[in-house]
Amino acid sequence: MPPETLNPNSLGYHMPAEWEPHAATWLAWPHNVETWPHQLSQVQAIYVQLIEALQASEIVHLLVNDTATAAHVRARLEQRGTLSTRVVLHPYPTVDAWLRDSGPIFVTTAATPKASLAAVDWRYTAWGGKYPEMFPDHAIPQYIAAKLNLPRFEPEMVLEGGSIDVNGVGTCLTTEQCLLNPNRNPHLQRRDIERYLHDYLGIRHTIWLGAGIAGDDTDGHIDDIARFVGPKTVVCALTDDPNDLNYDVLQDNYHRLQAAQDQDGHPLEVMPLPMPGRIGPATEPLPASYANFYIGNSVVLVPIYHHPNDAVALNRLRDLFPTRRVLGIACEPLVWGLGAIHCITQQQPQI
Repeated sequence: MPPETLNPNSLGYHMPAEWEPHAATWLAWPHNVETWPHQLSQVQAIYVQLIEALQASEIVHLLVNDTATAAHVRARLEQRGTLSTRVVLHPYPTVDAWLRDSGPIFVTTAATPKASLAAVDWRYTAWGGKYPEMFPDHAIPQYIAAKLNLPRFEPEMVLEGGSIDVNGVGTCLTTEQCLLNPNRNPHLQRRDIERYLHDYLGIRHTIWLGAGIAGDDTDGHIDDIARFVGPKTVVCALTDDPNDLNYDVLQDNYHRLQAAQDQDGHPLEVMPLPMPGRIGPATEPLPASYANFYIGNSVVLVPIYHHPNDAVALNRLRDLFPTRRVLGIACEPLVWGLGAIHCITQQQPQI
């Protein structure tokens, strides 16, 4: 069990919602040809689009493997007119680009003005030990915390940032398939995991969905299926096609959300979000979903897939984020690496 005292929650820290003001977004420049054997140049072009959109209203911290990569990236950004004082390059070696999972989760508090931002450094095992070659990325939170001169907390629990989503006032979404998977924390029961979420992120209430979508090698990360877009409002990936591989799973998740309550016992408003249909090989679909969007200070970056449902998803999110520009980014090359925009971003809250 986690310690009773001297954890972030006992010191007043909590994890803010993604739509709350950011100081910055953290990214890691993609370079792993094993992740994207045929799509790497296209994926790098997607990153340039993301950086261009984000730096208009917040700092973008970008981890780059070495000084040579930094020079290459700087030249690409300058060519697009994107390089500015709000884009900060950090020469730091990474194995891969999935910073949502390998990076820290930031928490804030008003109770400790001199340390109002802190980093939670969960154990990172590359999605249940599937990719041992990626284990060195477990050191990324330590680097970022040191760079920002932040307190760093280290829970003795495996958790990836994409496996949870929070409303900023005490409620967390997650899935049984991921957090209760024996390849993560076989020694922990559901109540133990909820205690860790309480002690390290300030979560008072956890809503458990069932499973994630087909093709997801993360064992059901929540950021492909359901996301908070307001304290009491959730978008939920859904399909009405009974022949869709994801039909039963998504219907089950939708019904669980309809029956769920927030931390104060109030029902949620659940908004369906369509799916983009099958992307990738017929025998092994890719985990493509519109739910894998990222909420920046002035933009919402949404993966799209050249499918008729692109417009439906974008319009639904525009209704939900009327003060932000909702921008579709063609992400089929990115999702060949088995993740999309939310998977590669990590927000640093404003303090």
